[in-house]
Amino acid sequence: MEFQDKVVLVTGGSRGMGRRMVEAFAERGAHVVIASRKLDACVELAESVRAEHGVRALPVAANVSSWPDCDALIDAVYNEYGRVDVLINNAGLSPLYPSLDQVSEALFDKVIGVNLKGPFRLSSVIGTRMAEGDGGVIINVSSIAAIRPGPHELPYATAKAGLNVITESMARAFGPKVRVNCIQAGPFRTDISNAWPPEAFERIERTFALGRVGEPEELVGAALYFASDASSYCTGAVLRLDGGAP
Repeated sequence: MEFQDKVVLVTGGSRGMGRRMVEAFAERGAHVVIASRKLDACVELAESVRAEHGVRALPVAANVSSWPDCDALIDAVYNEYGRVDVLINNAGLSPLYPSLDQVSEALFDKVIGVNLKGPFRLSSVIGTRMAEGDGGVIINVSSIAAIRPGPHELPYATAKAGLNVITESMARAFGPKVRVNCIQAGPFRTDISNAWPPEAFERIERTFALGRVGEPEELVGAALYFASDASSYCTGAVLRLDGGAP
């Protein structure tokens, strides 16, 4: 029970990969903070993990693209628990667009805000507090798009490439008491994948080494590894978790 009574904050924690990580840490005794834009979904999951695992769970509505929302989330967590042991920057957004010249300023700013601006603010403030206190772990969830960008996901890929950079730079900024690592995820079956056309799945089956998309549960092991003492000499790392993307 290495995570017994640890405080784990997961953004985008009410659904998809975030929900699976919340459940996994709660199952192992951690108190969890579930942050996403929709409070009802956060409350529902918080009630579920409290009942099933007997841990504390704090639901917080937050749009991480807003720094005031990030700061309010941080205040809520520290007022409730007094610390954060593990921060997981999981919230992500990748809206479709017809062509690059049709990318609006609003869409660009929204994608950069959720995928890069928010993690920067949360990691900067919480990482500083961790470094001044008993230490901690920051885990960023990036994307294979950061190194294999396609024309229909360029703002998203740009943001995730920035998140890879933040991982290494903040590992240096907050070490040795804080470890910062990144899971560079490939295609996973989440709400986002519901919008993919059939040919996207066909291409994955044809070209990826494992021949399929990942399931949310398959990201949990990497998160537990990075959050645990098993990775005590690992920081600034970007782990490809993409089923063997070409």
